[in-house]
Amino acid sequence: MKIAISTDNGRVSAHFGRCPEFTIIDIENSQISNKEVIANPGHHPGYLPDFLHERGVEVMIAGGAGTRAQMLFEQKNIHMILGVEGQIDIVIDQLCKGELKGGESLCSPGAGKGYGLDKDECDHDEGHHH
Repeated sequence: MKIAISTDNGRVSAHFGRCPEFTIIDIENSQISNKEVIANPGHHPGYLPDFLHERGVEVMIAGGAGTRAQMLFEQKNIHMILGVEGQIDIVIDQLCKGELKGGESLCSPGAGKGYGLDKDECDHDEGHHH
């Protein structure tokens, strides 16, 4: 099984599309058979699901992702596990043991205006204002 984890400094990135890199691992018989870290090729809507699908990824792990991204991954038969935090190595270990718990997406669109499908950026304050 091939799994991609949005990675930021060795930890699971809170937002899958904005992470600097992805850790891609192959797990066979509860063991890691291959692990590579690749730079994020760019955050264009619809691009990452294609990119990861072409690499054979079946599961995407991230802190959070927008609704639109989740739909696009679903269309590529890539299962998203969201609400995951912590160090990549611990997450991989939990994954191998079948103990990884996903949760709610960590980036939830703001309530009220633009809530739901038409809004696919989340409200993280990243130190710059539009």
